[in-house]
Amino acid sequence: MAEKQAHLNGAYYGPSVPPAPANYRSHRRSSGCGCGCCLLKLLLKIIITLVIIIGLAVLIFWLIFRPNEVKFHVTDVSLNEFNLDANKTLHYDLAVNITVRNPNRRIGVHYDRIEARAYYEDQRFDTQTLPSFYQGHKNTSFLNPVFKGEHLVLLGADETAEFNEERASNIYSIDVKLYLRIRFKVGSVRTGRFRPKVSCDLKVPLSAANATFSTTKCDWDF
Repeated sequence: MAEKQAHLNGAYYGPSVPPAPANYRSHRRSSGCGCGCCLLKLLLKIIITLVIIIGLAVLIFWLIFRPNEVKFHVTDVSLNEFNLDANKTLHYDLAVNITVRNPNRRIGVHYDRIEARAYYEDQRFDTQTLPSFYQGHKNTSFLNPVFKGEHLVLLGADETAEFNEERASNIYSIDVKLYLRIRFKVGSVRTGRFRPKVSCDLKVPLSAANATFSTTKCDWDF
C-alpha cells in the first residue's frame, strides 16, 4: 500500500513536448508583402493592361484610316499697298489665296473657327475671321482673307532699316497665321476640339512691281 501511495504522489506528466522555435511568430509576420503590396501589384497590372489596349487601339486606327496631315499652301497674293508713314502708321491692302487639301479617305475636318492674322516684324497689324465650314474626304478648299486698312506699328531702328530695304526691292516679309478651332470626323464619330496654328512665312511682292509670287507651304504648330 505504501508503494502505491509513493507511486501516486510522484509527478508524471507524460513525454516532454519540444519547445516552439523562437523565430516562429516573427517568421509568419515577415512572410508575404501584405495588402498594400498586393494592391500595388494589381494597380501595376491594370496600368500595363491599359497601356497595351490603348497602344493596340492607336495601331488599329492608324492601319485602318492611315491619317495624313492636312496641307495648307499660299498659292497667290495681291499687295496693292504697303507703306509706312512718318507717324509709324502702316497703310496696307493685302489679299491672300490659301488652298487647304485634306488627303484623307476616311477623315473629315470641321473648321469651327478660323482666325487669320497678318504680321510684319512680329507685330500684328490686322485680323480677319473667316467663315466656318466642313471639309470632306479627299477635298480641296479655299480661304481668301483680305487685310486692308491702317495700323500703328512700333518698329525699332533695325526693323525700320529692314523695311526701307524691302521697300526698295518691293518685296516684303509678311507672315499670315491661321488660328484654328477644329474637330475631326471619323465615320459618325467626332473628336474633341483642337486649337492648332498654321504659319505661312511669305515673301510678298508689291503688285505694281510685276514680280512673281512663289507658292509657299505653310507649317502646322499644335
